[in-house]
Amino acid sequence: MPEALRPGERWSLDFLSDTFGASRKFRILAVNDDCCRENLCLMADTSISGARVVRELDALVRIYGKPASIVSDNGTEFTSRAILKWANDNCVDWYYIDPGKPQQNAFIESFNGSLRDELLNEELFDSLDDARRKLALWRYDYNHVRPHSSLANKTPAEARRALEQFEGSAHDHCQTVVCEVNNERALAQTDDQEYENQTRRLSL
Repeated sequence: MPEALRPGERWSLDFLSDTFGASRKFRILAVNDDCCRENLCLMADTSISGARVVRELDALVRIYGKPASIVSDNGTEFTSRAILKWANDNCVDWYYIDPGKPQQNAFIESFNGSLRDELLNEELFDSLDDARRKLALWRYDYNHVRPHSSLANKTPAEARRALEQFEGSAHDHCQTVVCEVNNERALAQTDDQEYENQTRRLSL
């Protein structure tokens, strides 16, 4: 399984469940970027199929770009034909953790624990819309307000921006170095040509 050293190198997916109203069950699809710990999606519905997961992934790709890899358990939604086709069509490496070993997807397991302790175990949801609204508020706080010690006391959103700026600066630096090298080569070729011309004139 590849390390997540840059945003977009590895996403992790998982499901949570809860109830609203008169004990009606609903599910939550969580999608995280493992590099900056940012939560990209908390989608709640009474039923979430593999095809629905694909639609959410397509929406996320339009916002964040295509991930290099994805990690999940081997639940039926994540091993469905729709998911396998999506991963193949988009050239995304999909890794499945071993059954009964959620620690292999440790980042999203930690995220799930925070979500459950801070929201799901503390709130009663009147309806699915109420659950979606409270999930959105919690997600905003998690991504944009709360600093994380594992991110040098940055929020996930700040960590993403810092990493993307660093990557952009590194790319610009590399481009500058390449241009300088090419210019030096061009000057060297010009000097060599001038030397050959002078030598030819002297020999005449």
